[in-house]
Amino acid sequence: MSTLQKICLSVTIIGAINWGLIGLLDFNLVEAIFGAESIIPRIIYSLVGLTGLVNIGILVMDLGEH
Repeated sequence: MSTLQKICLSVTIIGAINWGLIGLLDFNLVEAIFGAESIIPRIIYSLVGLTGLVNIGILVMDLGEH
């Protein structure tokens, strides 16, 4: 697994944990840290979405190898 893949997987996992907190506890960790009105949460959400797309590509490539 390359460094880029590890970074993308880590960011996706952090995003998934945040969504789990939102679903289970109605607590948004990203907005609690950076503030709801800040641009930073939008950037973080965008990065999580992009890393999710990269992970789809990694999955498809891995499935093609087997």
